[in-house]
Amino acid sequence: MSRTPEVVMVGLGYIGLPTAALIAKNKTVVHGVDINPKVVETINKGEIHIVEPELDIAVANAVKEGYLRASIMPVEVNAYLIVVPTPFKGKNEPDISFVEAATKAVIPFLKEDDLYIIESTSPIGTTEKMMSLIYSERPELQGKLSIAYCPERVLPGNVMYELVHNDRVIGGIDEKSTDKAVEFYSKFIEGALHKTNARTAEMCKLVENSSRDVQIAFANELSLICDKADINVWELIQLANRHPRVNILQPGCGVGGHCIAVDPYFIVADYPMESKIIGKAREINNYKSFWCAEKVQTAKLEFELKHGRKPGIAIMGLAFKPNIDDLRESPAKYIAQKVLQNANNEEYYIVEPNIEAHKVFKLTNYLKAYEKADIIVFLVAHKQFKELKEVSKDKVVLDFCGVLS
Repeated sequence: MSRTPEVVMVGLGYIGLPTAALIAKNKTVVHGVDINPKVVETINKGEIHIVEPELDIAVANAVKEGYLRASIMPVEVNAYLIVVPTPFKGKNEPDISFVEAATKAVIPFLKEDDLYIIESTSPIGTTEKMMSLIYSERPELQGKLSIAYCPERVLPGNVMYELVHNDRVIGGIDEKSTDKAVEFYSKFIEGALHKTNARTAEMCKLVENSSRDVQIAFANELSLICDKADINVWELIQLANRHPRVNILQPGCGVGGHCIAVDPYFIVADYPMESKIIGKAREINNYKSFWCAEKVQTAKLEFELKHGRKPGIAIMGLAFKPNIDDLRESPAKYIAQKVLQNANNEEYYIVEPNIEAHKVFKLTNYLKAYEKADIIVFLVAHKQFKELKEVSKDKVVLDFCGVLS
């Protein structure tokens, strides 16, 4: 069934595709755009290329009913959403070239009264820069478009629910733009829509994730101190959190994902002298991954000295958080790479139950790895690991994520 597109979604990744599917579910025709032909082909078959609960059903239905179609090129519609990656270049400098390229791709299709929204995490001032880019190439549209910024704030593994129910912060370049963007999102979002300006909305996204990073850094720093003090950090945090006004997060092997591990740098890059705590938190969380890798190396050497043979080592988890397949900026993946760089004929079992294969690591079933390994290194608290039977006393266990706590 052929339907006339109403929304262009540029970027069909972990946020773009679920958002496109949600809009399509509300009987609005979405024309999805992605530079990867394989992604386009997969979606047009009604299938998905990422793991996210309920997304497969939403995409299959949207494609079948004619409300979602993917392409490598935009088309003319009334609303354009930019949901592409914002990586780094050089020494933690934000790279908005993908946002710029996506914007340039839609510029020829823009017309009076259209709505242009950036959802990609961006440095402060990016929306204004894209506005200037659009008007420099299409000066006849000056003041005739609605341009806004609206960051996503969803949890991988629960995206389809949170896209609908979470509050959103929406900031336009002017009041008219903000109002038009709010009207657009109100059609499929049940959470409250909070109006502001573009710069504040951009900063809000960065501050939310920087706050989480600082809190995690406190927990990770505690874990380093407790290791030296011979204190169980999990028990300590549990007891401290019994205080009515204390809520310490859980430590891990670092911080990953394309949000918390990345967004603080957007602030630090532009305001290095003012962002001391934010910058230090990034250092602590990055160091925790290095520390974990060194702990594995030490355990390996101690095992060799004690038993006179090379150990088998199970690296349990590669994703950046539990129960997802997303490996972006994953500290567990970094640790696995670091450990393998120091390999010396040991048997390694790399485990990630949420993906079928990896182009670098040879993956092993978690039950087999758990059975065969002498040293078990828990890096991600996947639900499968929490269901394992009690670890044999002859095995060495390094639990960096609280699987056994």
